[in-house]
Order: sequence, then C-alpha cells, then structure tokens
Amino acid sequence: MSFQAYLDSVEKQTGLTPRQLVELAAAQGFGPESKAGPVVEWLKTEHGLGHGHAQAMAQVIRKGDRISAKHVGTAGSHRDSGDRLWLDGAATRPADW
Repeated sequence: MSFQAYLDSVEKQTGLTPRQLVELAAAQGFGPESKAGPVVEWLKTEHGLGHGHAQAMAQVIRKGDRISAKHVGTAGSHRDSGDRLWLDGAATRPADW
C-alpha cells in the first residue's frame, strides 16, 4: 500500500482529511518537535485509527507532506508516484497527482 493510500484510508476511517487531522493535532500541541509515540496514541484514542494508519498520519503531522524518494517510481507495493502527499482529501486530488 502506498503512503498516499494509507492517508486515503485514514480519511475514510475518520471522515477527516489529512490536513484537517494535521490542524487538529496542532491544536493539541503536536507538530514537528513532537515525539511519534504520543501523536500515535492520540490518533488511536481520539480518532480510532489502527497502529499502522496512526503511524502514517503521525509522520505527516511531524514531517509534513514530503516523503522520502526511496519508493517513488519503484515497482514495489509501497510505491508512490511522487515525493509529495495530497492532504486535502481524495475527492479533491487531481487526476494527474
């Protein structure tokens, strides 16, 4: 599953776009300086995410919409088409994203 697919799944599970979750996290005091553990626990407790989806979302909360180019354009199951993630919801993502 690509990183973007994880975020799309988070949106389906919570009804919130990744950007909305980033904003809610910021209101809780979570951001770039936060440790992953407390962010993951908050996402699991407050938003009902499983561990893997909470980890993916915590990465976005802490590191932003850029991902490592390690899997970009590869043939593996975790590939993404680019090194940026779309945070404004699957329904608004451009077809060429």
